[in-house]
Order: sequence, then structure tokens, then C-alpha cells
Amino acid sequence: MASEDEWFQPKRFGYGAGLPIRWQGWAVLAAYAAVLTGAGLWLLPRHHMLPFYGITAAATAALLVTCARHTRGGWKWRSGGED
Repeated sequence: MASEDEWFQPKRFGYGAGLPIRWQGWAVLAAYAAVLTGAGLWLLPRHHMLPFYGITAAATAALLVTCARHTRGGWKWRSGGED
């Protein structure tokens, strides 16, 4: 069973986080998708590209920090073996 702070499983190969293992992880991904969708629908039809890029960069940075802090075993290189 995952602890309270583990929202994502680690990738089996490579570096980073895999799929969410708790509802909080799914909520983070849903919020990220909602922010990007909302920014796209609101800003892109008006040709406001720079604010859209800024929002995308900030949301992606927040997602990466959140995933790194809440991945089981942390982020490190994995080559398919047991963790």
C-alpha cells in the first residue's frame, strides 16, 4: 500500500514519474490539463501567444515539481530492475 505522500509510481525504465497511484495524482494531472485547456481556449483564439506560453511554462514547472516530490522512491535513473 502506498504511503500518503506517494501519488505517482516511478517509471520502470528511464527517469521520472509514471502513472498516478492515488487520487491526488489523478487530481494533479486533471488540474494541469484543465489549466492548459482553459488557457488555450481563452488565449489562443485572441492570438495572445506569449501569455499562453507563460502559463504553459508555469503549469508545467508546477507539475514537474509536484511529481518529483510525490513519486515513490523519488526520481532517479531506472533500467528495469527492482527498485
